[in-house]
Amino acid sequence: MVIVAACIAANLPFVNQRLLAAGPALASHKSLWLRLLELVVLYFVVGTFALLLEQRAGQIAPQGWEFYAITGTLFVTLAFPGFVYRYLVRHRGA
Repeated sequence: MVIVAACIAANLPFVNQRLLAAGPALASHKSLWLRLLELVVLYFVVGTFALLLEQRAGQIAPQGWEFYAITGTLFVTLAFPGFVYRYLVRHRGA
């Protein structure tokens, strides 16, 4: 469930023009920097969701910097299809 949520959240900044998919729609295109900032925010949102699930299941396991480095890298890897769609695929009429 967490991996599916991470996959959806990682691609969300690249497939819409709204801020965090719920905010106001931007008239012009969002910049790459804004999309990357959204990616970081959504990483922490999914991490909080995973932490809540783990807390409900029992004791929370301690994590070091390695855990966050791996999950951050996985989140960026999951965002690759959205990045390819937004920046590398040629869209008609654009």
